[in-house]
Amino acid sequence: MVAAIAALLLSALVSGTTGPAQALANPYQRGPAPTAASLESATGPFEVASTKAPSGHGFGGGTIWYPTTTAEGRFGVVAVSPGFLSPEYTIRWYGPRLASHGFVVITMATKTVWDQPGSRATQLLNALTYVTDKSTVRDRVDPERRAVMGHSMGGGGTLLAARRDPSLEAAVPLTGWSMDTDFSSLQVPAMVISAEDDGIAPDYSHSRSFYESMPESLDKAYLLVAGASHFAPNSPNTTIAKHAVAWLKRFVDDDTRYDQFLCPLPSAPEIAEYQGTCPLG
Repeated sequence: MVAAIAALLLSALVSGTTGPAQALANPYQRGPAPTAASLESATGPFEVASTKAPSGHGFGGGTIWYPTTTAEGRFGVVAVSPGFLSPEYTIRWYGPRLASHGFVVITMATKTVWDQPGSRATQLLNALTYVTDKSTVRDRVDPERRAVMGHSMGGGGTLLAARRDPSLEAAVPLTGWSMDTDFSSLQVPAMVISAEDDGIAPDYSHSRSFYESMPESLDKAYLLVAGASHFAPNSPNTTIAKHAVAWLKRFVDDDTRYDQFLCPLPSAPEIAEYQGTCPLG
């Protein structure tokens, strides 16, 4: 029996398959081995359904998207916030896109469209707690594997939430806006996504400053989308989705199969600049 198990482990390592040996090594791994085509597709490998989240739980309500399968165990959870003056629908496309790669995702509304980044940080954390503790899909969620994401002031709120709660697994601010640009104490792996032609949260004073303030010991990345405006994250964008999914899969699911999309550092016509530490462990 011992010899058979050893042979199975060796076979999986050599072949790169996603069989029992890898599942044993990483109990959080979900879905088939990724390819560039699968990450660039409008949908991932999982069928997705949705349910509404009511207001009154410390955020403005929203929509929860989740894989319909129950055969692969529980999934990590991601909360996504819209930006200033923006309703939920501006970031709703992230719900089915991320969920189809094996996450439970809440695309949330804020209490008011005027809420500032600090309030959005609180609401992102409240939305995660609602999904893990009270939602109708809580039995599908691993409450230990949580991440935050958001656009504009929601992106600023994303980093503030991550700084406030170091137990989060990942943060992905999208053309983030925040007057607080010091994230030198951040402990949560962060991918900062910026836009080359952003006139509302200019790259040099927002996203780049966020990234440069983060400690070198942190798993971090900075992606500048070529020719993009501040509102690029508000509609389906292959460059944003591909790298955000890879980051979330790597750090929420500990899935090293996604390292190939993060290191060597990506280079493409759609990317004006990319910096990163490569996954550190």
